[in-house]
Amino acid sequence: MISLTPSHIIEYLYCARYTYFEHVLQIPQNEEKYYKVMKGRHIHDEKLERNKEYLRKRLGVQDKLLDQYLAVGFLRGRLDEVLFLEDGTVAPLDYKFAVYEEKVFNTYKIQLSCYAWLVEQVYQKPVSRGFLVYVRSKNKVVTVDISPEDKTAVVAAMREIEEIVDGNKFPRATRYKQKCLTCTYRNICVK
Repeated sequence: MISLTPSHIIEYLYCARYTYFEHVLQIPQNEEKYYKVMKGRHIHDEKLERNKEYLRKRLGVQDKLLDQYLAVGFLRGRLDEVLFLEDGTVAPLDYKFAVYEEKVFNTYKIQLSCYAWLVEQVYQKPVSRGFLVYVRSKNKVVTVDISPEDKTAVVAAMREIEEIVDGNKFPRATRYKQKCLTCTYRNICVK
């Protein structure tokens, strides 16, 4: 049985061949070499230590859990914070070592949608939004709406990844060849 993180879902949606190279051929990406990944992990640890007791009352937070590892089926993830809101819903909160540029990147929304699905499954409470904290924009908090369709798309992606891995299926490359320029597998990928 495979074990997936939100990053695997994002990679699959970026180009399905990521899944093939990483999970079928088991060729690692070595993402530890990337500065932003390492810096993000450091910020994550720092924020968890600093924000232990802080409740974001402005967001309607009544309680929170820090650094939660959740796993359901073959999707797993470590959430920075799980927020229990006064309206009876629950929301994931994720810190980003990024500058807010007046839009939420699709990769961030996909990650929050994965977390939303996990949170709903584990806590059996509705999730209709998540929050991003942009560390390099003075900890600006941005609300991201998460629809039922967003969570359904996560489940669909998990099933499609399972088909690739279980069926040893070589998927089509992305239609957007610009993506290939920065791909860690570009030297071995047959276009």
